[in-house]
Amino acid sequence: MTKLYVQAITFGSAVFSQLQKKFENFSANDSGATAVEYSLIVGLIAVAIITAVSLLGTNISNLFNHAACVVRSGTWTAATNTCTP
Repeated sequence: MTKLYVQAITFGSAVFSQLQKKFENFSANDSGATAVEYSLIVGLIAVAIITAVSLLGTNISNLFNHAACVVRSGTWTAATNTCTP
């Protein structure tokens, strides 16, 4: 009967040792951290692009409207951003 207990304890410590090794390997693996870092960088770039487009959007729209007005030989009024033919 004592031999059975010794085998059970040995088997239990072997399982614990395997679990400990798997946990150490899992905690040493940092490939997921790299993916998170890249996704944060992409997110920040997206925020910068959205901010730039929203700040410049109206000015660029007025610029193209002004160019279209000049092509049609109209008169562009900058104060109201309107074109009169």
